[in-house]
Amino acid sequence: MTTITRFAPSPTGMLHIGGARTALFNYLFARRNQGKFLLRIEDTDKARSTQEAVDAILDGMSWLGLDADEAPVFQSAQAERHVECAEAMIANGRAFRCYATPEELQARRDEGEAARAAAKQDGVSEADRQTLLRKAEELLAPFRSPWRDGGDAPAPDAPYTIRLRAPDDGQIIVQDGIQGEVKVAAREIDDLILLRADGSPTYMLAVVVDDHDMGVTHVIRGDDHLRNTFRQIPIYQAMDWGVPHFSHVPMIHGDDGAKLSKRHGALSTTAYRDMGYLPEALNSYLLRLGWSHGDEEIFTLESAAKVFSIEAINRSPARLDLAKLNDVNAHFIRACDDARLLGLLKPWLEEAMGEPLDDTIIERVTVALPSMKDRGATLPELAEAFRFLWSANTDNLNKKARKALSGDSLERLSDLRQAIANVEEWRDTALQQALQSYCADNELSFGQVGPPVRAALTGGLPAPDLAPVMEWLGRNETLSRIDFHLARTDMQSE
Repeated sequence: MTTITRFAPSPTGMLHIGGARTALFNYLFARRNQGKFLLRIEDTDKARSTQEAVDAILDGMSWLGLDADEAPVFQSAQAERHVECAEAMIANGRAFRCYATPEELQARRDEGEAARAAAKQDGVSEADRQTLLRKAEELLAPFRSPWRDGGDAPAPDAPYTIRLRAPDDGQIIVQDGIQGEVKVAAREIDDLILLRADGSPTYMLAVVVDDHDMGVTHVIRGDDHLRNTFRQIPIYQAMDWGVPHFSHVPMIHGDDGAKLSKRHGALSTTAYRDMGYLPEALNSYLLRLGWSHGDEEIFTLESAAKVFSIEAINRSPARLDLAKLNDVNAHFIRACDDARLLGLLKPWLEEAMGEPLDDTIIERVTVALPSMKDRGATLPELAEAFRFLWSANTDNLNKKARKALSGDSLERLSDLRQAIANVEEWRDTALQQALQSYCADNELSFGQVGPPVRAALTGGLPAPDLAPVMEWLGRNETLSRIDFHLARTDMQSE
């Protein structure tokens, strides 16, 4: 039997990281078992579903590289099939027409709540209290329709829903791949609606029919759906279909252990892209949120697909840790192909510069990139680390840089400028040798020579060693930046 998993988001908003992790788990389980990974867009809620959300889901999935093996299935397009299955359950006696109106059901709930509230009042005898609590329990219990065993319609044209005839006795048992054996009493499940009064299918019916028709063998989803599973299994049984294997993944919490919310950080998957994270980094981080394989911390989709197992998913909620995500992203930035990384950096470099990149800056960044990859945990942070390549920061010298460009240090800078200018091959090794020779010839330490050069070249901006910086800037730019400060000093002395 071919293993088939699915990710089934509702297009009522962006693809959040919890959904992205669920998609990732489904993708990896299918790959591990040489199966299929499918995508279903559950768009039956027409009032809230939007094309924008559909596009955002597809965009997020594509960015993460979680490509489905077939074209997406849109649940709304299967409505006739859902109706067909509901009618089949009526025919086999496992579903029925129910004429209870929403108003009647609400009145039943209201009466139950009123009885429960009355039981809590002061002055009520214990006998009356127990009577009220029994009444409340009966009225608020899972709904069993008076039409479940047949009966005439209250009027020829009375509206009706189609409900599943819920099991009366025994237990509904789920052998969950993560939670273990979980069970509820059958009486806790109501006669759930399959078709609404307007003939439209409900989520519960649509999910079961679609999973069956798509051949889904393993349902891996958030544990907020666990309660739904106990309501969906009777639908499988009513249709005499095999029940897929269920695994319910614990939710992601914030770093404080509370349910994840906006205050814990960005929630949309593409928001992380917009913050400068790499897709492979987010995949690797999400994978380790609740799943482990020995002591390994870093995974690619390919490496994870070889070892992923449902049994290794933790039963406890995982905690979002953006500092850890930064560490993982920094790893993948360092491992990233130079040409690809340059392409990813270009928009961030332009944003940092405030203008389009020219060929000179692109050339400088290209040469410097292999040595600069460890200077940022995110793309914007890394782009900012290149600022010294286009700015000498002359208008914003910090205190340390101003001190380095004064007194004896400035005089040494003038002499050192000549030594640098005479370097024939403008390479970091030759430049480093020139700096060392100057220090040796003048009996100076590098600590006396380096600061004024660095201040002239970067104006106090963070930068690596001087020799590579000079090579990346090029001969003309290096000498020009030094000359600027020497000329400014000359003007001030006049």
